[in-house]
Amino acid sequence: MIDPATDSLLRLVHAGGGVAARRRLLDSHSGPLAALAAGPRNWRSHGLDDAQVLALGDDDTERLDSTRQWLAQPRHHLLGWHDPDYPALLRRIPSPPLALFVAGDPACLWHPSVAVVGSRSPSAGGRDNAFDFAQALATSGLAVTSGLAAGIDTAAHEGALAAQGRTIAVLGTGPDVPYPRANTALYQRIAATGAVVSEHPPGTPARREFFPGRNRIIAGLALGTLVVEAAERSGALITARMASDCGRDVFAVPGSIHNPTARGCHRLIREGAGLVESAHEVIDAIGSLAAELAEALRGRLAAPNSAARAGTDASVPSRQAMDDDHQRLWQALGHDPTGIDRLVSRTGLTVAELSSMLLVMELEGRVAVEHGRYSRKR
Repeated sequence: MIDPATDSLLRLVHAGGGVAARRRLLDSHSGPLAALAAGPRNWRSHGLDDAQVLALGDDDTERLDSTRQWLAQPRHHLLGWHDPDYPALLRRIPSPPLALFVAGDPACLWHPSVAVVGSRSPSAGGRDNAFDFAQALATSGLAVTSGLAAGIDTAAHEGALAAQGRTIAVLGTGPDVPYPRANTALYQRIAATGAVVSEHPPGTPARREFFPGRNRIIAGLALGTLVVEAAERSGALITARMASDCGRDVFAVPGSIHNPTARGCHRLIREGAGLVESAHEVIDAIGSLAAELAEALRGRLAAPNSAARAGTDASVPSRQAMDDDHQRLWQALGHDPTGIDRLVSRTGLTVAELSSMLLVMELEGRVAVEHGRYSRKR
């Protein structure tokens, strides 16, 4: 059974249409419950059109029930625009989604990541490059974000998984609709260890018009976008342009002048994208934005959580308590890699508390992580 606030957010999501008016509606109320209770006159004053007002007033039980059933399953989540856990970097893009359906771990969306994108029909060398770059990025502690498409996207996800790292798949379908179907097994692996994300409700089929929107989320979640191979007219170039519009770094891997799927990368380089030959060049370039993300996460940890915003008895730890917890964790960390279970027993903190603090320390460059084990950085 989902709570009334989440149910109200589902109603807002299912209303469809332009996102900006529904974000304004949430911004001017205490949450989705209050926004929905405000009524048609208020909805219209925030810019909702007739179709949206009609949809909000129509309790389409059958359509909503399928989404409720999806959310009731383990590791299925919904993050709304009003939620403090909504990804900080995604808030900064020109048209942020109203909400995100997440299969897997929503904390991955706060983890520093690099988008790796490119052709659906790459050369063998391009596929190898995508795998190798993603594997190196994941080994360094960064997450790899891509779109689960055939070709470069698939190789990027597989490279991150081979490093036992984090990877995020952003879909242009519902969060329960792997696309292409041939990537169903890959989808399941990503959902089990990382996150699958969509702004569309469960059951939404693939539609051509949804994929540019998917690309803006890929670009918005990442610190930078790496294009491995792309033709002169491709979705990967759209993602790169969106990343640039968000103020994020864009990188491109050069290729043979005889390879038509390298021409898009060469065009990006001529337009100012960073020419890169190794993952370390990407890692070195995104350090400043990673520091900003660390600051945003520190602010999130110091802020009331979702339950507190909803009016429950949840409380925020004092600054002194947070400092004490960080000190206890630092003392529990050694120079040898230590698993999360051992850190729980050493500190008495929960897995959720430790994960948040370790992420901040990792972003600050104080902690190294390798295969899910943590140590002080030398």
